[in-house]
Amino acid sequence: MRGSRTNCGRMSDSFRDITEDGFLGGQLRLRQPRSGHRAGHDAILLAAATTARPGDRVVEFGAGVGAAGLALARRQRAIALVLVEIDEGLAALARANASANAIPAEVVTLDVTSMAEAFAANGLPPDSADVILMNPPFNDAMRHRASPDKARETAHMAQPALLDDWIHAARRVLKSGGVLTLIWRADGLAAVLSALGRGFGSLAILPVHGEPAKPAIRVLVRAVKGGRAPTTIHPGLMLNKESGVPNEQVAEILSGKRELPLAIP
Repeated sequence: MRGSRTNCGRMSDSFRDITEDGFLGGQLRLRQPRSGHRAGHDAILLAAATTARPGDRVVEFGAGVGAAGLALARRQRAIALVLVEIDEGLAALARANASANAIPAEVVTLDVTSMAEAFAANGLPPDSADVILMNPPFNDAMRHRASPDKARETAHMAQPALLDDWIHAARRVLKSGGVLTLIWRADGLAAVLSALGRGFGSLAILPVHGEPAKPAIRVLVRAVKGGRAPTTIHPGLMLNKESGVPNEQVAEILSGKRELPLAIP
């Protein structure tokens, strides 16, 4: 749940206290700020839902410390990974995390809402990526109380046009037939479908439920630039059983032992 932040030029004071955390059952070790938004289930679910083939150029928008992109690269080691993050402190952590995990990755400090010229100047011209994945800020600022923690607030709060801007940027950078995978809050699915209606098709949607008897809390969506196949809605993913204990399938996904159906072309 990351996105546009104000460039700080250096690592902010809140980033001086760093933790190192294990993901994918310990296959991936990530350094991240102790305070503010921290990488978690959403990033790993996004990686598990993203399809990538050997040789693909894969770009993560709003990468933060690189959790989703690096998790994907751990599964598919033969990709050319680019991590795009506006915050210089987080970008520095993403660069260090890629190096520490021996995962080749280019890290670009860039606002996803920038014009095409800025993308091109940073090596991301139009029609240059095979796959884009993203976890944009998705709490509507008009409906949710902002966090007093500025780093956490900017990671979670979406401005009204942000989703459109991020999807527009993905459409520009992707090659024809390229694939976009994103995670968003479930009650915002209509906005996702509206934004994807311009230039994308062949949608696949996977609802994510916290508990079986409750509405979905997230949606994972895969879309193809220029795709024309009918939309597919997959059975919902239940994070927990009715008893409240974690679902074994989800545990395998979070440990890197299983992909989600959206990752299967």
